[in-house]
Amino acid sequence: MRIMAAVLTRGGIQHGFEQAQALTVRSVDLAPPGPGEVLIRVAAAGVCHSDLSVINGTRPRPVPMVLGHEASGSVEEVGEGIDDLQPGDHVVCIFAPGCGKCLMCAEGRPALCTRAAAHHGKGELMTGHRRLSMDGAPVHHHVGVSAFATHAVLARPSLVKVQADLPPHVSALFSCAMLTGAGAVFNTAKVAPGSRVAIFGLGGVGLSAVLSAVAAGAGEIIAIDPFDAKLQTALDMDATRAIKADAHTVEAVRDLTGGGVDVAIELAGSVEALEAAWGCTCRGGLTVTAGLPHPDARMSLNALQLVAEERTLRGSYIGSCVPQRDLPRMFALYAQGKLPVEKMLTHRLKLDGINRAMDRLDDGSAIRQIIEFD
Repeated sequence: MRIMAAVLTRGGIQHGFEQAQALTVRSVDLAPPGPGEVLIRVAAAGVCHSDLSVINGTRPRPVPMVLGHEASGSVEEVGEGIDDLQPGDHVVCIFAPGCGKCLMCAEGRPALCTRAAAHHGKGELMTGHRRLSMDGAPVHHHVGVSAFATHAVLARPSLVKVQADLPPHVSALFSCAMLTGAGAVFNTAKVAPGSRVAIFGLGGVGLSAVLSAVAAGAGEIIAIDPFDAKLQTALDMDATRAIKADAHTVEAVRDLTGGGVDVAIELAGSVEALEAAWGCTCRGGLTVTAGLPHPDARMSLNALQLVAEERTLRGSYIGSCVPQRDLPRMFALYAQGKLPVEKMLTHRLKLDGINRAMDRLDDGSAIRQIIEFD
């Protein structure tokens, strides 16, 4: 079938995405779903920094590629061997699915699935196939999703069925932003009631972490970012303090908390932010990072603190989540008013506005933007 999609044909574009027409919205071919695959009509897709990182080269991926990984939609057709989904079902896309067979999946850590990582790194679905093509040549899938398109074919593990009454622009935000931010709070950090938490980076993922820290009952939530508007949004979400990120951030946080926070969570994708988060963590505390810096980036660490202060540094990929388990829990919290994700939605647009959306993401004038399809 012919679909409309936003295609990246070259990486390394640093700024001025609309002027450069970094993504080209054009007609591409989408093959029917094969065994173990599902065709969906995309209803809503979020614009995330992970998409921008592919464009600017921070996260190198093969091109040409249809980007987009945070999305919701409805099932249109199922491939052979699938009996738990049917046309009309409402689904959320998962960019880090599990095969259920590798060691990581067997240990209950599907986000670290070795099979998915191998196929996604090559621009394939988890089934090992590419279903997109352009002018007769293959087009790569973005982490098994490629949701900046009217339709997508995904491997069955890349989808989670959700209740039909959730608005698509809401359920899409849970696909990446909330899974990653809330998961970092609930699963990786296991934030306890009354604890002191600092959150570095207030994009969609960071603000999801703020909402989740509030829901977890954290006693102090310090939001840190270079942009004033994002700091105000965090305060509107009931963060207890907002601090502008600068050279004095660590000193300011340690002074405010009498020695540092129990948990510092870095969600900016910046080594500088991660080092500041480590510096803000108290003796015996935990530093969590879920940001995605350039693969060549290196951080400086005071190794003695690991032992003498019994400090912990933990990575968190897609919030250490098991999506089939965690999404229903998060949707329940949303229904109770405890995870009001709409508060971070700043723009709703059509697919032809994708390059302008990347500019807004790059200059910090947007938090979460949603592409909506008719």
